[in-house]
Amino acid sequence: MPDLHIRVEGAEPVPFAAAPLLSLKLRIENAVPNETIHTIALRAQIHIEATRRRYADPEKDRLMDLFGEPERWSRTLRPLLWTHASTVITSFTGSSIADLQVPCSFDFNIAATKYFHAIGEGEIPLNLLFSGTIFYAPGGSGLQVTLIPWDKEARFRLPFQTWRAMMDDYYPNTAWVALHRDLFDRVYEFKVRNGIPTLEAALERLLEATAERATFG
Repeated sequence: MPDLHIRVEGAEPVPFAAAPLLSLKLRIENAVPNETIHTIALRAQIHIEATRRRYADPEKDRLMDLFGEPERWSRTLRPLLWTHASTVITSFTGSSIADLQVPCSFDFNIAATKYFHAIGEGEIPLNLLFSGTIFYAPGGSGLQVTLIPWDKEARFRLPFQTWRAMMDDYYPNTAWVALHRDLFDRVYEFKVRNGIPTLEAALERLLEATAERATFG
């Protein structure tokens, strides 16, 4: 029966994708010699291990939306589920390299996006929890099937600049915010009624008006 060891050896953006994709380079090794792995249907649940790094003061300020005041982090700072990803690994004996393509959202309603945006430098600690199905052929016998044990996992420290460079390529100087439709309609109506050319300019006008009212009471 296969005994797999999986580790992440690197990460890079997938070029020319329709939406942001991060490719994690996996090395899969089978400890059973001369055993042919025909196919692996691999799934990964990817967590951000927020407790496994230190944070600068500006990062702490930006993370308050997720974890509250830093004084409370001993209770509130916790791992975050980032996403799920899957891939199919073709036939090999001994070891193989595979790409696990991870879809990346820039939606600021998602906790993982808020976390990535809060980080200014360094690395992001990830933990990949693996599951899936292995189709293999022991020496001298036919095709057999087994499940990947639930204890198979791999840690990886993703360079923050890898994620930032990818998002800058897809959304240069831009952030995405989802609004309830009724709120969007109100902002859009304000934009049209006042002859404002863009939604960004309409929001700036509203913020300026709010700041003036706060200043003059």
